[in-house]
Amino acid sequence: MTPSVWDERAQAYRESEAHREGPDLDLLVEWAADARTALDVGSGGGHVARRLRDGGLDVVTVDPAPGMGADVQAAAEDLPFADASFDVVATRVAAHHFGDVAAAVAELARVSADRVLVVDNLFMGDAAEEADRVRDPSHVRNYTEQEWCALFEGAGLTVMETRRVDRPMRFGPWLGRSGCTGAAAGRVRELLADRIDGDTITLDRIALRGVKG
Repeated sequence: MTPSVWDERAQAYRESEAHREGPDLDLLVEWAADARTALDVGSGGGHVARRLRDGGLDVVTVDPAPGMGADVQAAAEDLPFADASFDVVATRVAAHHFGDVAAAVAELARVSADRVLVVDNLFMGDAAEEADRVRDPSHVRNYTEQEWCALFEGAGLTVMETRRVDRPMRFGPWLGRSGCTGAAAGRVRELLADRIDGDTITLDRIALRGVKG
C-alpha cells in the first residue's frame, strides 16, 4: 500500500470516532502520565499525540504518509532519531501495517529512554486475518499476546503489563475508511459474522507496557 493511498484516507482517520477515543487510548495516556517527552509512531490521525499533549507531554509525531501531517515522515522500521531520544515511545493500531514488525519494535526500543507502549488488534484466527486483508490490502498481520511478548523481549524490553481490550465500533464506517465496498464488503461480513451485531463489530485489542533493560 503506497503512501498516496494513506494520503487519501488521512481525513477519514482524523475524523474517525473509533480512533479519536476509547479505553485503549485512555490507557496509553495513563501509562505515559509521568513522562516529559513522547514519540507517536504511525501517528495517523494524531489522536495519541493530541491526548498526550493535553496531558502536558512534549510529543513528536512520525508517519510514512505525507498526508497524515506528522512532524516527521518516516517508517517505523527506520526512525531518524538518536538512541534514547524520548521518555515514551508509543504506537496505537498501526503495527499490523508494519512490513517488518520485529525491526519496528527494535527501533521503538532504541529511541526510547524508558518505556515503549503498544496497542494493536490481536490475532483472532485465519478467517479474521483474511477479512483484514480483504478490507484493507495494506494489512500485514495481527499478532498473539505471546508473539507480542516475544517481540518486546527480542528488542530488550521487559514486559511490565498487558491488557486485553474489547473495541466495539460501527461496521459501516470501519469498512468505509479503507474503501471496502460491494462483494469485498460482503466477504468481510461473512468472515467476521460471529463478531458483528447489527452495525457493530467488536475487535480484540492488546495493550503492552514495556521498559528498557
